[in-house]
Amino acid sequence: DRDFATAFAKSQLGAGTKIPQEGVAFVSVKDSDKAQILPAVRELLALGFRVVATGGTQRYLADAGLPVELVNKVAEGRPHIVDKIVDGEIALIFNTTEGWQSLKDSQSIRASALTSKVPYFTTAAASRAVAQAIAAMRSSQLEVRSLQDYYS
Repeated sequence: DRDFATAFAKSQLGAGTKIPQEGVAFVSVKDSDKAQILPAVRELLALGFRVVATGGTQRYLADAGLPVELVNKVAEGRPHIVDKIVDGEIALIFNTTEGWQSLKDSQSIRASALTSKVPYFTTAAASRAVAQAIAAMRSSQLEVRSLQDYYS
């Protein structure tokens, strides 16, 4: 495609990942990714998504002026993020990890996301890319073009 966002959207669809156009996004990222994830969260909010996040991520995003709701980590007790995924409340997940407890929590999040078919992105770069892809999919129809259309 002529732009990255559309190409990324098509790559995800081709890999079997259905990118949601609305709903609730869950965000929980390690400290070093917080600044990098900010544009993706802003984009999702602008597109009408609700965003929930765990403690440190929620505080960071709220301090940046974004309306983000707090959700418990698995280790913090119920109701927690896995409950929300299993209950069908979460449409999209951005999760990067650092440290033993974070990695342990992410295992149950990944498993429930996989079982519930919720798209799960594990890098700040992929999170930004999917937010851009959602915006691109909203602004125009995806189309199939031949290689000749690109190179003639």
